[in-house]
Amino acid sequence: MANFTLDDVRQRTYKARDAWWTVLLVDPLAARLVRFTANRTRVTPNQLTVGALVLGLAAGACFTVASWPWLLLGALLYHLSFTLDCMDGKIARLKGTGSVFGAWLDYIFDRVRVLACAIALMAGQYAATDNVAYVWTAVAVVFLDMLRYMDALEIYKVRSQMRVTLNAAREEAAELELAARRANGEIVDAAEVGADLRSAEGALGEDPEADMENRVVADDPAMAMMRQGFEQKFPWYARIRNALMAGRIRPHLISGIEFQMGVFIIAPIAAAIVPGAVIPVVVASAVGMLAFELVIIYKFWLASRDYSRSLAKLNDAIEGYRAQLPAEYRETANAGVGSSG
Repeated sequence: MANFTLDDVRQRTYKARDAWWTVLLVDPLAARLVRFTANRTRVTPNQLTVGALVLGLAAGACFTVASWPWLLLGALLYHLSFTLDCMDGKIARLKGTGSVFGAWLDYIFDRVRVLACAIALMAGQYAATDNVAYVWTAVAVVFLDMLRYMDALEIYKVRSQMRVTLNAAREEAAELELAARRANGEIVDAAEVGADLRSAEGALGEDPEADMENRVVADDPAMAMMRQGFEQKFPWYARIRNALMAGRIRPHLISGIEFQMGVFIIAPIAAAIVPGAVIPVVVASAVGMLAFELVIIYKFWLASRDYSRSLAKLNDAIEGYRAQLPAEYRETANAGVGSSG
């Protein structure tokens, strides 16, 4: 059996920044369960993923009853389900047993759990009250969850494509600058090349709010300008962000995670205390998530503008360096340098 310590679990499995619900209410328990599971059992990440779904479906079954003890039990089971859902990734990172199939399974089961619990919670409330508003609330919860994850995945995909294009253009510009200066008789160190292009670095600053869970490399050369553009408009944001990140909490305070917890934990608990509280809590959670989503979209819009300006600057530089090459060098340089896209 392995002998992982709690520090091993924290250092190898904690994300650099995460949702505040996870950091404050899940990780302290999940880390200890991960240590026990990794050291004492042969449970796999995929088995934990399946277990999380089973607990989530059990939470849904409790929600259908709609009386206060079952609502409280359902909220507890949903929290435990989410804890297991966090554990599967931690076990995979700790033991190096992650897989593409496991990532797919985790994503699909998350969506199934949300769908099942949304239908179950609102169906239980509808059966108890005959209020058709609960039917539309279920539709809204499923729609918002789908919209949130589709938006995050699409932004991540587009940003990745933009980053590749920008870095390719930077490399091409640097190679042509080096070739042009050497062809004109200058003795140039490759490390000195590109000084006038560094303002184009980082046209796609990191976005810890996009819920892509640290898939962006923080020291990528194309990682600062978007953040700079946003922070120039909102200088107070950097101070808040840095304070939160000191505790591993990402500035996106109401993301898909907090939205789910609001709907499937806070709302049932509130309804157990005050009948009829489900819809107001769901509405408050939805408004909060949409507000933060608009911030992400705004930041992405700023990034796209900075990206276009940076790419145009690089393309101008590429054409300028090509023009500086003596005729006998141009064919060789063009053959040896890839297109910036």
